[in-house]
Amino acid sequence: MARARGYTVTVEELTDPEAQKSERGIPLELASCHTIEADGYVFEGHVPFEALEAVLKDRPDITGLAVPGMPMGSPGMGDDPSARFDVIAFGGEAGTGMVYYRAGTVQPFDT
Repeated sequence: MARARGYTVTVEELTDPEAQKSERGIPLELASCHTIEADGYVFEGHVPFEALEAVLKDRPDITGLAVPGMPMGSPGMGDDPSARFDVIAFGGEAGTGMVYYRAGTVQPFDT
């Protein structure tokens, strides 16, 4: 999906996922299956591209975004645009976590 949107992708297997996610500032309670590093930010789990691209454009004072677990309908999990789940910002001004984006809502950035 990322390559289809024009992103260059390099895949690495994590040898010690818990430690390596922690080193990147991902709170363990927000850890998920995939970790992306892009332009100084960390994206954990099935983060929608709309939220990821907003962070890369707006450059908020956060470490990154996470979608804990693997919610049905999230990108890669059925890709249902009506699926409802929260995308959590963490680090920096977001502290240990705050809702950044509400997927499946009419105004997902109105948190």
